[in-house]
Amino acid sequence: MEAEANLKDLGIELPPPFKATGVFQPLVVSGGLGYIAGHGPMLSDGKMMTGRIGADLDVEAGVLAARQTGLSILATIKAELGSLGRVKRVLKSLVMVNCTSDFTQHPRVADGFSRLFAEIFGPNRGVGVRSAVGMGSLPFGIPVEVECVIELEATKTR
Repeated sequence: MEAEANLKDLGIELPPPFKATGVFQPLVVSGGLGYIAGHGPMLSDGKMMTGRIGADLDVEAGVLAARQTGLSILATIKAELGSLGRVKRVLKSLVMVNCTSDFTQHPRVADGFSRLFAEIFGPNRGVGVRSAVGMGSLPFGIPVEVECVIELEATKTR
């Protein structure tokens, strides 16, 4: 419950949980791991942030979009697993940045996601390995998409 207490202490409200718009699951659990499908920066009203970094948006807007994407992932984890307390550790994330071909600050944008997870789960549990890459486009014109893998706490059996 520490993660949820951190959310409350930071005054963070989660957006609505992600609903798949295609033939896939938002989160699949297998072998003690949670595989989280690509999420975008969903706002509290259920709409997505849009724009291309280096054209419509600057780096700081990209950082905020990555953070908002992290909030969307947290909403999915909570909805699918019942609690953020089930997260033992973030193992890997892939941050995809919708940007112009000359944009080079992908890691800086990705830090918006990584810093949020460090705040919520702590630096030891919330920061895993990460890749940040540029894309020519992303679904629905979103500026950032993130997918990740998390290790889960074992559930107690009776």
